[in-house]
Parts: sequence; C-alpha cells; structure tokens
Amino acid sequence: MQMLDGKLVSQAVKDDLKEKVATRAAAGKKLPHLAAILVGNNGASETYVASKVKSCAETGFGSTLIRLDSDVPEEELLMKIKELNDDFNIDGILVQLPLPKHISEQKVIETIAASKDVDGFHPESVGRMVQGLPAFFPATPYGILLLLEHYKVETKGKHAVVIGRSNIVGRPISILLNRNDYPGNCTVTVCHSHTPNLKEICLQGDIIVAALGRPEFLKADMVKEGAVVIDVGITRVADPSKKSGFAIKGDVDFNQVAPKCSFITPVPGGVGPMTIAALMMNTFKSCLAKDPD
Repeated sequence: MQMLDGKLVSQAVKDDLKEKVATRAAAGKKLPHLAAILVGNNGASETYVASKVKSCAETGFGSTLIRLDSDVPEEELLMKIKELNDDFNIDGILVQLPLPKHISEQKVIETIAASKDVDGFHPESVGRMVQGLPAFFPATPYGILLLLEHYKVETKGKHAVVIGRSNIVGRPISILLNRNDYPGNCTVTVCHSHTPNLKEICLQGDIIVAALGRPEFLKADMVKEGAVVIDVGITRVADPSKKSGFAIKGDVDFNQVAPKCSFITPVPGGVGPMTIAALMMNTFKSCLAKDPD
C-alpha cells in the first residue's frame, strides 16, 4: 500500500509555480493575482481562505481578500464580483462557499466571468469540460488528477466507481476520469443514495472515489484487493479523547480499508491540499491567457 500524499504533491506543484512566477517577474511579465470574497465569518471558510491566501504568498502570486458581512445584500455581492470581472489585474475570482441563505449560489457562480472562474463551477466551464475543450476544471477533481499523475497511477481501461454526484466533486470527476487522456480512459460508474447493490458495484472498482460526505462510509468489505481509493470526505466527528474535542474523518474507514489498497489518500493531508494546488494552477493558466510566456 502506498499513500497518495497530498501535502507532498501540493508543495511540489507550488514549488514549480513559484519558479515559473519568478521567471515571469524577471522578464517583466504579468504575475498571477487571485481575488477571494469571504461572506460572514464561518470558521471553516476562514480557514480555507487563509490557506489560499498563504499559498499565493508562497508562490509569488498577488492576492486580494474581500470581506463582506453575512447580511450583505445579494446585489452588493454581485456588483463586487462584476468589479473584479472588469479588473485586468485580477486573473482568478473565488467566492468562498457556503453562502448565507438569502444569497443564490447559482447567481454568484454565473456572475463570475468564465475567464476568471478558477473554481471551475461556471456553466461555460462545465460545458467546455464535458465537450473535451480547454477549460478550468473544478479544483477538487483537478487536484485528484494531479495526484494520480504525480504517482503515475494507471487509469487506462480501469473501472472507476464514484460515490457521490455533486457538481463540485462527484459529477466532474466522473467526466474527467472518462475523458480520452491521462489520467482518464476509465469506464466510470456513478453511485449515489438511490443506487441499489452499492457494495457489489464498489467491489468491481479498480479506482474508488468516495465523495458523499458520510464519515467512514466505505468499509473494507466494499473494496477489492489492490484497489486505488481516493477519499474526498472531510467531516468533524466528536471525539472526547482529542484536545480539540473532535476528530477529522474521511468517507473511508481508513484503518480497515488501507491494507487492501495499492494506493490510498489519507484524511487530512490527501485531497484537501491538492484542491488548493489546483486552484493555483487554474489561476496561473488564466494569467498566461492574458500574457503568454
């Protein structure tokens, strides 16, 4: 069993970007700039945005953090996004989700210019991805591809089972693993809450992507020997033995499943860091589109 170390690969991606940004700076070219909008003071969102801003600093990207109160009117948020759309200096825009209930996430996603949609959620980005055209891939699925690529995990001709069908992870990773490229060329089965005989389907999976948000859902008796298991889940579970009072659990029963795997991602330290690395890659690509090397 080999661990797919997201911390290691994420750092390698950022180190490579840092070199490329330094080269661009020496040549007097435009440097990547990411703008993040944080609405309210959700603790998890604060942590995620702080990690993204820190990664920008590490790689030489510019970054702008815009904080808005949780009761900000929807129209005010949309106007702020439009200002960033029109700002040539900004290459990537992300609005940290979730948003307060009075704000439509779909409106927000569709207001971000597709050319700056580094989260890869805009309908145009998704449509281009489905058609195999150049596009910004959603950050978490893109991070999974980068992880598989780094460890040279064979995907061609494999049966990939994706548990979960969200627009953020499940649906896009099923499309990307099916594309005629590497990583890709898998036969993909997408499972969800209404899938009968889920265990039997999982046992056929050479690659399993668990992205349903239920801690330790995937058990050892659902995984065949030698499978590659990608755990996208991250849930806080009460644990009195911990100083913090909680433990972080993935969607995979790691201790029981890991011995059966050829490759597996840990939680934390697997897919999570790769999501940020992928976001940085998308922002760099957006900058290159404006000012090529």
